[in-house]
Amino acid sequence: MKSENVVWHTTAISRADHNRLHGHRSLILWFTGLSGAGKSTLANALEARLHNQGCATIVLDGDNVRHGLCGDLGFSAEDRVENIRRIGEMAKLFINAGVIALTAFISPYASDRRRVRDLVGDDDFIEIYCRCSLETCEDRDVKGMYKKARRGEISEFTGISSPYDEPEQAEIIVDTDQHTIEACVDQIIAELESRGTFQKLVTADIASAG
Repeated sequence: MKSENVVWHTTAISRADHNRLHGHRSLILWFTGLSGAGKSTLANALEARLHNQGCATIVLDGDNVRHGLCGDLGFSAEDRVENIRRIGEMAKLFINAGVIALTAFISPYASDRRRVRDLVGDDDFIEIYCRCSLETCEDRDVKGMYKKARRGEISEFTGISSPYDEPEQAEIIVDTDQHTIEACVDQIIAELESRGTFQKLVTADIASAG
């Protein structure tokens, strides 16, 4: 049960202060797509590019998070909702600390992705749809999960026995079954820059930090 005796404590260092220190605007880059679509690979490649440019970053990976913070959750519809809720709250903490949070989760339900977007606001949430055909994802079967799902050894597996809500208005769509990881990273960087995601917002943050 949620406690009623909790009061929000305002920190001495604001998000704008963190952004000014880091020299860029913090935001969430939310990678979504089927298992095997290349979310984690792409998020890590993009983080490396951003890191080399001097950005403060962190990758929150679906499997890694389930080893700790969400280790008590399964893959039922209810547990998937709670998994994404926790990730959204954690990602918000990172952007408040001035960090670019790259999240790589299947996040199959559009309602869950919308909930995180509403939590932080449209300006701070960039949805990146790693679009890849189910056939290609099965051919890759990086973790051997599709074979197990087809044999009935894994229940509620997204794309096979559990639904995936394809994003209808993702800010960025990368076709990972048609382009290399490097090309996809180039596309994301170019699209973020064309939106003024870094330069324009950094200027605003620095001004607000005074």
